[in-house]
Amino acid sequence: MKSKSIISMILVAAVCAVFCACGNQTDPKPSEKSAQTTTATQSEAVKPEHRKVIIDTDTGADDASALIFAANLENVEILGVTVLVGNVDLEQSAENALAALETAGCDAPVYKGSADTLDGTVKNAFSVFGKDGMGDVDLIHPKKQAEDGDAVDFIINTVRNDPNEVELIALGPATNIAKAIQKAPEDMKKVKRIWSMGTAGLGSGNASPVAEFNVYADASAYKLMLDSGLPVTVIGLDMCDGEAMWTDRQFEELEALNDTGKFIADSFGKIREFYKSNGSENVMNCDSTAMMCALFPGFVRDTVNTHASCVTEEGVTYSQVIFYKEGFTYDIVKNDFDYTVTLVTEADKASFYSNYKNSIR
Repeated sequence: MKSKSIISMILVAAVCAVFCACGNQTDPKPSEKSAQTTTATQSEAVKPEHRKVIIDTDTGADDASALIFAANLENVEILGVTVLVGNVDLEQSAENALAALETAGCDAPVYKGSADTLDGTVKNAFSVFGKDGMGDVDLIHPKKQAEDGDAVDFIINTVRNDPNEVELIALGPATNIAKAIQKAPEDMKKVKRIWSMGTAGLGSGNASPVAEFNVYADASAYKLMLDSGLPVTVIGLDMCDGEAMWTDRQFEELEALNDTGKFIADSFGKIREFYKSNGSENVMNCDSTAMMCALFPGFVRDTVNTHASCVTEEGVTYSQVIFYKEGFTYDIVKNDFDYTVTLVTEADKASFYSNYKNSIR
């Protein structure tokens, strides 16, 4: 998801493996980050569950900030980062991911995946985060390169070799994940959970009044993922608005905090300009909100079990995702679906910025 637009829109009621444990620390040397870690606001009384994740991303500034957040959680093992076209083209997405990981002192491998959509349509990448997706301020100079292997194969092999342990966190279009499901459906049944930053949730869209960018970029892939029967948790645009939006003062705090905070603040320069041009002083950071929903204990306050249906027919509702709530009786539609999609309906938005800032101290 990308916070691609804040233009006034109608409210639509849509009830419709390489090991890398990257954690935060007090010593600023990046090379020591995986050895000496703390997680600033997590309770020390209860040790968080160990999590093994693959992060799938079309790396713009919000994706990069989410990668940095995940890399600073001591209980999170980033097995790899898979990239695809979306915010930017495939090559730039890989470069941005590598730069973000290096900023966080994390050596997780990066694999390149889809340069087009599920049906082979070439995407013309567009980003309100700047041409490079990272503010166009010359931030991206990674020392490493992406791995030689294919992202889709990496996803399949990692899930196959560690059944029911690997979670996929999708911050961009669902193309890589859909291709993995198509190529190896039995292996992909072994995924523990897919977390998706996508859809408008129960609110308004940003690609259109009813559609969110990640879904719009490849609606067929998103539909395939939702229809697969795999356990999917969706974090929509409505979880990153309001109190979750970052203010000018908060960006200034990040910039003054440390090199990591400055990297993040600088990368958001173009999107901040875009928001201001549309009348808003505050900025969504939906990918980091989604990452916090997936990985930060207690941040999700409420969810609902649903059947989710993605519209792939061309028209004004193209790529809208409609959620059918389990146990709700509709007047017309017969509610006899499988309810494999969990929709996050409430998060602790007021704590989002402080949780994030504390994680990168």
